[in-house]
Order: sequence, then C-alpha cells, then structure tokens
Amino acid sequence: MQVRFGVLGPVVAWDGVGAPIDLKGPKHRAVLARLLVGRGRVVPVDRLVDDLWQEPSPGAVGSVRTFVAALRRALEPQRAPREPARLLVTEGPGYALRVAPDAVDAWRFENEVAAASTAPPQEALERLDRALGCWRGPAFAGIDDEPWARVERSRLEQLRLNAIEQRAEARLTVGRASDVVPDLDAHVAEHPWREEAWRLLALALYRAGRQVDALAVLRQARSLLLEQLGVDPSPRLRRLETDILRQADRVGDGLGSPEPQRIWAETAAAYDRTVASGSASRLESTVGLLRSLAVTGARGLEAAREQRIAAIAAAEQLGDPDLTARVIGGYDVPAIWTRSDDAAQATRIVTAAERALAALRPGSSEATRARLLATIAVESRGTRAARGPEAAQEAERIARRLGDPALLAFALNGVFMQTFHRAGLAPQRDQVGAELVALSAQHGLGTFEILGHLVQLQARSALADFATADQHATAADRLAERHDRPLVGVFTQWYRALRLAATEPSPRAAEAAYRNGAAQLANAGMPGVERGLLPLALLCLRVSQGELLRFDDETDWGPYTPWARPLVLLGRDRPADATAALRQTPDPPRDLLFEAVWCLTAQAAIALDDRPAMKRARTELTPAANELAGAGSGMLTVGPVARHLDDLDAALSRSR
Repeated sequence: MQVRFGVLGPVVAWDGVGAPIDLKGPKHRAVLARLLVGRGRVVPVDRLVDDLWQEPSPGAVGSVRTFVAALRRALEPQRAPREPARLLVTEGPGYALRVAPDAVDAWRFENEVAAASTAPPQEALERLDRALGCWRGPAFAGIDDEPWARVERSRLEQLRLNAIEQRAEARLTVGRASDVVPDLDAHVAEHPWREEAWRLLALALYRAGRQVDALAVLRQARSLLLEQLGVDPSPRLRRLETDILRQADRVGDGLGSPEPQRIWAETAAAYDRTVASGSASRLESTVGLLRSLAVTGARGLEAAREQRIAAIAAAEQLGDPDLTARVIGGYDVPAIWTRSDDAAQATRIVTAAERALAALRPGSSEATRARLLATIAVESRGTRAARGPEAAQEAERIARRLGDPALLAFALNGVFMQTFHRAGLAPQRDQVGAELVALSAQHGLGTFEILGHLVQLQARSALADFATADQHATAADRLAERHDRPLVGVFTQWYRALRLAATEPSPRAAEAAYRNGAAQLANAGMPGVERGLLPLALLCLRVSQGELLRFDDETDWGPYTPWARPLVLLGRDRPADATAALRQTPDPPRDLLFEAVWCLTAQAAIALDDRPAMKRARTELTPAANELAGAGSGMLTVGPVARHLDDLDAALSRSR
C-alpha cells in the first residue's frame, strides 16, 4: 500500500490506510523533508549533513545514517531485514525517496494548479479547490529555517497565493462574483502588496453590482502603493478603473489580459464560431492539437492516441487525398521505444498512410509525401515489414533535398526506428541521435532534441560509455523541464537503474531502482513500454549475475513470455518442460531488446545442451560482441555480449 507524505503544514507521513506514521524526532522529519525536496533525485550524504547542521559534528554522517535507518523502519515496517528498501533507497553517494507523483501533497498541489491553467473554467475551479485543500498550515512547519527549507517554503507559499487568485479568477469566469468577495477581502488584508488581488477584488465587487465599493477598493490600492512604496498602480489596475467609470460592457476583459485560461477559452470560442465543424481546416488544426497533447503526460498521450484514428477516418471521408496525407503525416510525435503502445492501431495507420501515398495527385507536396513515408517508418517499428526501412530512407532523402529541418528530424526518427535489422547497430543509432541533437538545437526543435539525447543515451549505454550516457540523461532531463515534457523522466529514471545494474557488483540496489522505475512507468500511459518490462529486467539482472530468480505463476511477462519461459522453468527444476519451451521459442523481434532476448535464449540453450539453439544464438549475437546486451534499450542489461559468446563457445566445444 502506498505511503503518502505531507509537507504543506507539519511534515507527516501516512500509511496505506491513512494512519499517521511515527516519524520519531525533529531531525528525522528534517531528513525526510530534505529528501522530499529532492523530488526523487539522489541527495548526497555530505549535502544532507550541510543542510541539517550549521556546524556539523564529527559524527554527523553517522547520525544521518541512523536517521535514515529509523525512517526506513517506520516507512516500510513489513520489510525483511536484508530486503532492499523500496521507498528510501541508497543510490551512489546518498539517498533518494522513490515515491509516486501523487504521494506528496505538495506535488499534487503543484500538478493540480498546473493542470488548472489550461482547463475549462469549471474544471479549473474544481482542480484549484482540490489543490488549496491540500494545505494544513505553513509549508514545512516545524522544520528549522535553513536555507533549503526557506527557499522551498517561500516557493510553495508564492504558488499558494497565485492559486488563491487563480481560483478567484475561475469563480468570476463562471459567474460567482459574490462568492469571491469575502475570500479576496481577507486575502488583500493579509497580502496588501499583491496588485492582482486588489484587481480581482474590485472586479468581483463590480460584477456583484457594487460599483462604488469597487472604485473605493481601487483608490485604496492606489493610495497604499503610492504612500508606502512610491509607485503608481499597474496599467491593468488603471485600465480596470477606467472601464468601471465608463461602465464598459466587459469590464476586466481588456486586451492584453495575460490569464492563460481566459485566452484559451476565448480563442476556442472564436474558433468554434468561425470555422465549420466538418471543414478541412478544423481537421488539420485537430492534428496539431493532438500532437501537442501527446507530449503533455500520460493522460494527454492516451487521449491523443484515442483520437488520432478518428481524425484519419474523418479526413478519408472527405475524399481529399492531400488533406488525408497532411492529417496522417502531421502527427510527427517523436518515438523512442520500438514496441508500439497499440500494435493494431499502428497497423491501421500504416495501411492508411500507404493508401494516402498511392492516392497522392501528381504535383502534390514532396514534404507531404516525406511525412507519410516517415510515418510508415515510425509506425512499423518492431515489425518485420519490408516497407519500413525503404520508407525511412526515402523520407530522409526527400527531407535532405528540401532542406526542411523539422521534416528531417521526423525522417531521422523513422531512420532510427529502422536500425534494428541485426545486432550490433548501436554506433549507427548514436550517429542518428547526434544529428538529431545538433539539428534540433540549431533550429529550436525542443522535442526532437530530447529524442536525440535519449537515442544517444541508449547507444552509449550499449557501448558501456556511461560517462557520456550520463551527460545525455542530464541534458534530456533539463530540456524536459524547460519544455514541460514529463514522460522523459520515465526513461532517464530507468536508465539510472540500468547503470546500477551494469556497474554495481550487488544486484540489490539495481533491483530496488528497477522497481521504483516500474512504479513511475505504471502511470505513464505507455503500455508498449511497461508490459513485462519489470520482470524481464529482474530476470536479466539475475542472469547477468549468474543466477536464476524464481518467479510465481502469476508473473506477467507480456510480450517477452516465449523467451523468459525456458529460464523460468529451469528455475523451477523442470528441465523437460524447459526443453519443450525452448524448442517453441521464435526468433526475437528486431528491436531495442534484440540482443538481451537472444542472450536469455543462449543461456537456456546452454543449460539444456541444445546445440542448434546455441548456434543460432551465436550467429545472431556475434555482430554485437563489443556491446552490453540489452543496454541499447536504455532500460536493462544482461551483461556483456562477449561473455555470453564465450559461454556459447565453451558449451559448443563440449557438446561436439
């Protein structure tokens, strides 16, 4: 059951049924608070010491470890003595809290406020009510006023004040002016320097039919600002006063108003009024919206996926081949994983793109043709479709000839997705990633720049160059924060688990990191990535350590079942069943996990002395002799391919 944490008030924790957890003394709470401020990132022990004591004693490091041990016992009371911690984990030089995005009240507060900024008015109001309901008192109450706590406390308080004003704006938008006045009256009394609060109060009074009171509030604000600060009221306050005096039709809705919620609502309304519902323009605009929606997070990705097929079908019904081509090719959302989230949908999209290509008129845009080809290359990833590589190459040629950076970035995504026809191609993918990074950075293509860094992260991991891979992970995280791309963190978190698996002698830390990564992935809206990945990662981890891990019968191996089953049966001492399962094992799909799955097959073949399977595995794996098996996924590894080849050579020489 999920442990929840609260920092919007005294620092507390609750267990899965909502009962408070005893967090011991103030320093225990301070350690917990400092790790929560880290938002899942590792906080080195030295940093904890510096942040918790102004003048640390010689035993401060030991004290931190004692506090951490006590917190672990409190947070995971059922954990066995030698079982790795899953919440408060040791990683590298310090500690990190691996908790779900909704497990901390401050994070839920921030997420609700962020979502409210683009939501329709009523939904925004409900979200802001929930957000402000998270507060139980001053943030981090009871924690000493150290610099880290002071900064975070101040940041959250500013967000709270903004949310109060944002909620007042939403109430005004839905016509609840009278309800707003008492809260805003108290708000300006407590925070008299917030001009937006004065503006909203005056606007609420005016819309409630209290024009005289509204003008009095504006004059009070002007007097306060002039007398106490020596500054004039802002243009917005002055414009509101003018509108009230003139009794303008739409007081407070003047041009230049910066509220995103109002801008969105009015633009959408204007669009609805002026653009016919069944028009080509609306369909193309819809694709642009779906493209933006797909990179906003799990909910947006799922919604975009649901509506994409409908948009294509609607375009085909209009009977305009060029329009259909633009609708299909306009969805240039970068893809990093080689297994589709919805294989049936991907097949339908490829089929529709093929139809659109065949129907294009002479003289149709070459760019449109290239986008269709790139779509085919991306959507046919992980399959044996012969058209995929050809489409990728043709899309790349057209894009380079046209000199269109955005088109070339999309085409390179297709090229990347088609570089899995054999093992050992990490160097080629690294080159594709490097070009994507350089091209996107030069032309401001932020989302494709992130893709380039993730591609290079994968490729450098395959080549065991973790120093460079670390740089790409950091760059991807930095760009994701700048461009608000939350799903990037799923891949960089799994990369760090892979790094532990590849570089640490003990599997315990890596296993805990994999489980934490799986918890984040579970809510990411990417079933093509998620299903079966955690058990596969744990199996690969144990095989790389030379041991087998027993799995229960209910383990969901997802698409990896055929290649995991022989080893799982061996782990249960069922060699006859394992032999039968190995004989039924198909060749692995040519994707990011191609080398890893072949290595699992190789180890099963060695254990069962299956000479034909060993020969097949050796042939397929030899081109990747210098790589880490599976690390090209950026997610997991079964260790060096060379070690598996040595095992195969030794077994084959014995079985002659």
